[in-house]
Amino acid sequence: MDIDLQADPEPLGFFEALPDIKEALDINLELASPADFIPQLPGWQDRSVFIGRYGSVDFYHYDFYSQALAKLERYHDRDLLDVKAMLERGFIKKGRLLELFETIKPKLIRYPSISPSAFADRVLQFTTNGGNAENQ
Repeated sequence: MDIDLQADPEPLGFFEALPDIKEALDINLELASPADFIPQLPGWQDRSVFIGRYGSVDFYHYDFYSQALAKLERYHDRDLLDVKAMLERGFIKKGRLLELFETIKPKLIRYPSISPSAFADRVLQFTTNGGNAENQ
């Protein structure tokens, strides 16, 4: 449906290339990452999965735990399906997801649009009821 991008560091010509990429792929591009919506998880960079190198630019999937928590916070139907798929494919584990959520709970005060209790309820509900039992 769309691709969220974060450049770190921003390569020369990054913004200039975006319209051509958008047109060539016929997809919506957004300059966003989970860290725009929830606190950064400790170790997110180490958990980001390498996709490939194109020219002098390396591409990674942003940490799946960060993606999952950002989607659980937003909690749209499509987001929940995405998080379930991450669990089913072994990209995340429920226990680790809950552990990482606990590390960012004290930082949620800096995100006034987030209800910490509602977010915690969603994470707890997913980690106790969502997905497959073997991925706990």
